[in-house]
Amino acid sequence: MTMTSPIRFPDTSSEKVMTTRGWWLVVLNFLLPGSAQAIAGNRRLGRFGLGATLTAWGIVVVGFILGLLWPAAVFFLGTWNVSLFLGQMAMFFYAILWAVLTFDTLRLVRIVKTTPKARGWIAGLSVVLLVLSAGGIAYAGTLTGGLNGALSKIFVSGPTQPPVDGRYNFLLLGGDSGPDREGLRPDTTQVVSIDATTGAATIIGIPRDLQSVPFVAGSPMLSLYPDGYSQASGEYCTRWACLNTVYVAAEMDHPDLYPDAVAQGSSPGIEAMKDAAEAITGLKIQYYVLIDMQGLSDLIDSLGGVDINVTERIAIAEPEVPEADVAEWIEIGPQHLDGYHALFFARSRWGGQGDYDRMVRQQQLQTALLQQMNPTNVLAKFQGIAAAGTQVVKTNIPQSMLGYFVDLGMKTRKLPTTQIALTPANETFPVDTEFPDYPAIQAYLHQVLFPPPATETPAAN
Repeated sequence: MTMTSPIRFPDTSSEKVMTTRGWWLVVLNFLLPGSAQAIAGNRRLGRFGLGATLTAWGIVVVGFILGLLWPAAVFFLGTWNVSLFLGQMAMFFYAILWAVLTFDTLRLVRIVKTTPKARGWIAGLSVVLLVLSAGGIAYAGTLTGGLNGALSKIFVSGPTQPPVDGRYNFLLLGGDSGPDREGLRPDTTQVVSIDATTGAATIIGIPRDLQSVPFVAGSPMLSLYPDGYSQASGEYCTRWACLNTVYVAAEMDHPDLYPDAVAQGSSPGIEAMKDAAEAITGLKIQYYVLIDMQGLSDLIDSLGGVDINVTERIAIAEPEVPEADVAEWIEIGPQHLDGYHALFFARSRWGGQGDYDRMVRQQQLQTALLQQMNPTNVLAKFQGIAAAGTQVVKTNIPQSMLGYFVDLGMKTRKLPTTQIALTPANETFPVDTEFPDYPAIQAYLHQVLFPPPATETPAAN
């Protein structure tokens, strides 16, 4: 920069020169923070600002390339508590630095030397650009901290687990802790089995009226109920609700059977349900997810609702309400439902609809939510989703595995979901819930999940 440079050594007596110089400095500060100082001010501060800016852009470029070549790494870094904390601190630091550089740029501009008409515009533009730049980065840092806090509340710390037979199996419980219930009772029990390579998902619905509930070998509950948990032996089991009362029995009467459950991020009721689900399906279950069905309404609202193709008219009413007194319906056809109506869609018993009808609708709702929870939608409504998620979900999935499962879930969204209901209404494999044949159920599920390789037909001569 020579002594004749109008940027570093301007003619301060010329309002026109100072105005043009002022616009240039403001724009340069916005496009490349630190450059204004490097060419017109404190070069040391300018070099520091440019170094921080180029480092930030380097991280963005590397992240973009990683996202194209190795998305699992980006998902891991985007959900790992250490990288989230460091990222948040870096964003706050850079936001403060940008603000310092902006105010220093205004000092370098020397607004009083510019034309009177330009002074307000230069100052105003500087403030607007400061809000967009430093303010935007500070807001991103706040969101990053919120994400880290939400993930830390929902997920646990712990080691990763490998897939079993090439699959990850999750016990999904829909809990109902309504005011008319003593404690929580999982009215919805499903095992979600996902291929660890392709992401193909199978949802296995297990009805709550399943009788003679078995327990996997080594389960503490097996010693109490060697012949299965049933009306004859189970304290809470009835003809219409047996499997889900396993949770109540373990939680309220036998918590001593699972003394380490709470310390491991679980509970005696969840562990007992896990032991039962493994014995029913023959699958090793690595993780559980407990969803508060009442809180699910808030989660759906935070997403902006959910789109459902309704195949049967659903009354927004309790089971005993006569049809003539039903004031509102969920009509047949494509419907956009808020949380309240989506919950009624999934849980309605009106008109003689039983558990098997509800299981089908619940699986339909899950599939719709999976398809519609895309990264853009989640990011745009992140704060509401994070707040709802901490109230809705309890799980023992370690946060260190979350990035991998996010990547796997992206694959799952692109594939059709296989849905199986272990009920008498299953046309392929009807299940007698009163006298279930568990070895046959396990054989059927194994055939679905691990089909034999197709044999090639010999070519005709």
